Amino acid sequence: MNNLLVFQSDFGLVDGAVSAMHGVANTVDDSIKIQDLTHDIPPYSIWDASYRLFQTIEYWPKGTVFVSVVDPGVGSSRRSVVAQTVGGQFIVTPDNGTLTHIKKYVGLVEIREIDETKHRREDTEHSYTFHGRDVYANTGAKLASGKITFEQVGSNVDISLCCELEVGEVEKGDGFVKGTIDILDVRFGSLWTNIPRSVFLETGFIHGESVEVAIRNGSTMAYNNRITYGRSFADVYASEQIIYVNSVYNMAIAINQGNFARAYNIGTGRHWKIEFRKINN
Repeated sequence: MNNLLVFQSDFGLVDGAVSAMHGVANTVDDSIKIQDLTHDIPPYSIWDASYRLFQTIEYWPKGTVFVSVVDPGVGSSRRSVVAQTVGGQFIVTPDNGTLTHIKKYVGLVEIREIDETKHRREDTEHSYTFHGRDVYANTGAKLASGKITFEQVGSNVDISLCCELEVGEVEKGDGFVKGTIDILDVRFGSLWTNIPRSVFLETGFIHGESVEVAIRNGSTMAYNNRITYGRSFADVYASEQIIYVNSVYNMAIAINQGNFARAYNIGTGRHWKIEFRKINN
């Protein structure tokens, strides 16, 4: 392990929850280097937790331990696990779908169920609602500091039994590609799709051309217009729309110096469908 521990949650920073997790980790070993991915995951949004791990994890060194706590089923029979990625990072989390994007797009090597008889904080066995502090931060810190090995976490779990959320499909045809709006670049309101750059380019789109874009919420058309496909926001004027490749190499839509999601009331999820289609001149 490399002594790096990264926290993610939906706790926010308005009370002591995150600080308590930091405190537990430092009590295990105060030489651990603790960082925060985000604590602004929308409450209970397992999907967002899964995606933000996918967005971030490959940029951290082998041996980094992530603790992700978005856990609407806390205290229930859902498993608490540690997963090892193909890149050698570790994720401590409830097995509730948080590993969806990592399993599908990054890859998992092994999953182990946390043995709470060994890795729960002492004298917390009657607390059922703060596993982030009592189980995950404690286990993550023990793993990151090298006080336990991955094999000592607990018994092996069949990766095929890992809980997964349903993800949108990408469809490609003659002159078009369809997908879903997975998530927002929250601060700027850009739409991040599940359509990979490679599939988009296979459809024949080239920089500088106008592309017909249709966005539907279920069967309702929410947006339909032509947008320039550019390399960067500088390819269009301020307040103009642009199609671009985002930081995870998927296709995205933005308003240069504006907020696309707010301007057109666009949301995210499998029911938010997007289509890019070539324009026949």
